[in-house]
Amino acid sequence: MKAVVVTDAGVQIQEAATPTPKPNEVLVRVRACGLNRADLMVASGMAHGRAGGAGTIVGLEFVGEVVECGAEAAANGLKPGDRVMCGGAQGWAEYAVADWGRAIKIPDANVSWNEAATLPTALNTMHNAVVTAGRMQAGEAVLIQGASSGVGLMAQQIAKHKGAGLVIGTSTNAERRAKLTDFGADLALDSRDPTWADQVLEATKGEGVDLIVDNVSGYTVNDSLRCTKVLGRIVNVGRLGGFQGEFNFDLHAARRIDYIGVTFRTRSVGEVREIARLMQADLGEAVAAGKLRVPIDSVYPFEQVSDALAHMKTNQHFGKIVLEGA
Repeated sequence: MKAVVVTDAGVQIQEAATPTPKPNEVLVRVRACGLNRADLMVASGMAHGRAGGAGTIVGLEFVGEVVECGAEAAANGLKPGDRVMCGGAQGWAEYAVADWGRAIKIPDANVSWNEAATLPTALNTMHNAVVTAGRMQAGEAVLIQGASSGVGLMAQQIAKHKGAGLVIGTSTNAERRAKLTDFGADLALDSRDPTWADQVLEATKGEGVDLIVDNVSGYTVNDSLRCTKVLGRIVNVGRLGGFQGEFNFDLHAARRIDYIGVTFRTRSVGEVREIARLMQADLGEAVAAGKLRVPIDSVYPFEQVSDALAHMKTNQHFGKIVLEGA
């Protein structure tokens, strides 16, 4: 089969062995793939969890038809022909495997492969961040840092769907920032503006937000602490603004903020299955009704994978970059 493989000269499309599903897995004929920041890291030769290095097949998010089921996967309701959206590894290929708990049936036959490829990572990551780790309650004020990414746009919509009283999104790009209100934001701010935290405090009558879902970190963290309510929560999802930075420990303590880190890299198979189960139970109807969506920024043919990665690296996209199947 064809696959996108990491080499010393960058990613290349090479021939690779078709995987065989384990008892807990399904084999999927891949029709489209979503691009994520972690893919960019792996494609550049870096490690992401257990994935990385020369010879690695790239790809954490893919959709397609089930062609073969392991016994455990079949016992959990999956069968050949099912249209599924998956999280896993080595997904940028003609065929890929996924644990049955991460192969979610696409709820609407009218959803295209490219549209479906925008959903699994965003839904699972942000339901976990907003609802489970973030413990958001109806009526609370929520700030999404880095809101113009695919996961950021989904976080805004989930917060609004779950009854947030005020949703604030940030983006450093004026054009993308102007679109945030179409995806659940009541207020859109520029996190490079030195007054952005003051604007959050003004919008919340000086109290701050109850919850920040942070895809930026780095240079934003101390202002995030400053505009989080006493006993509020910050969920650290991504680090677009830098992996390290100054941290005001006294402000963190004074406001008694829960600062929560999340990642799929250190979660067990059972934990990931539970994340997907909770998301489907809570958001399945809204997804089926088309109420939660991520816009497609651009679509690249499989052979143009290097161009797709280069586009992501510029950080100029709004929503999701999609790679069509081989």
